[in-house]
Amino acid sequence: MHRQSLLSLLHQYNPIDPAERSMWLNTITFVETNPDCFERSLAIGHVTGSAWIVSPDRQQVVLIHHRKLDRWFQPGGHADGNPDVAAVAMQEAQEETGLTRLRFAHSFTEEPPIFDLDVHLIPARGSDLTHYHYDIRFLLEADPDEAFVESGETKAIRWVQLTDVDRFTEEISIRRMTGKL
Repeated sequence: MHRQSLLSLLHQYNPIDPAERSMWLNTITFVETNPDCFERSLAIGHVTGSAWIVSPDRQQVVLIHHRKLDRWFQPGGHADGNPDVAAVAMQEAQEETGLTRLRFAHSFTEEPPIFDLDVHLIPARGSDLTHYHYDIRFLLEADPDEAFVESGETKAIRWVQLTDVDRFTEEISIRRMTGKL
């Protein structure tokens, strides 16, 4: 079953609080119930992959200013049918930042563990109806000296000190990931 790898990762994950536990349980149910959970065409929602990119000393994080949503987030995007969500997170991180020397942090197993997960509602836009993103997030490490390459999806990319993240965004899930470091 193409969903088994993600379900295995989800069952190994340990949510840090009741809110994340609720999203974790909802994600497991969603993946178990929807064989096409990795497809953007699933109108109710779909699995996405994101990267929380940190410096080796864990004092900085990469944030992108998303062009369409006009807000600061971590890099990430649609799986588009790919059940390897860690690979999706890595690909999106590379495409959205231009960083080429990314690596999974804390990868002591064959598959990198989930760092965080979030379920959030995406508003209707154009022909896309309101739907949910079941976002699976992985911890990546990068060299702060490597130059960014802007993409069409971003207005800006920058390294942000963990102590300054709140100046860029009020997103609860980003604050949660900051706290996990």
